[in-house]
Amino acid sequence: MKEIHTKLAPEAIGPYSQAIQWNGLVFTSGQIPLTKDGQLVDGGIEEQTEQVLKNLKAVLEEAGSSLQKVIKTTVFLKDMNDFQRMNAVYSQVFSEHQPARSAVEVSRLPKDVLVEIEAIAVVEPV
Repeated sequence: MKEIHTKLAPEAIGPYSQAIQWNGLVFTSGQIPLTKDGQLVDGGIEEQTEQVLKNLKAVLEEAGSSLQKVIKTTVFLKDMNDFQRMNAVYSQVFSEHQPARSAVEVSRLPKDVLVEIEAIAVVEPV
């Protein structure tokens, strides 16, 4: 197992890694809409989803993978009424390549954000 860390995404805010690479796969921790400097992104679900996807991209690329190699995502929403607007931003990134996905509403997310997304992706052998 290899721990993945990049300065292009926010540092973990607890005792966990940004991602773990193992056996040809990378498992990201849930990403929330913080900038790489740890600042919460202003705006609504669209802006927050965009930042979360930027964070996922940075973590995946540090692991030697990419958004195009994602095989599964899990989307956690504070309010399922935001699903369509989140999905509009999400579909800009995952338009042709559409990984498996689960989306659930949760009662609360870290720092009271509106969205958190985690991913599993393939890592090409080096």
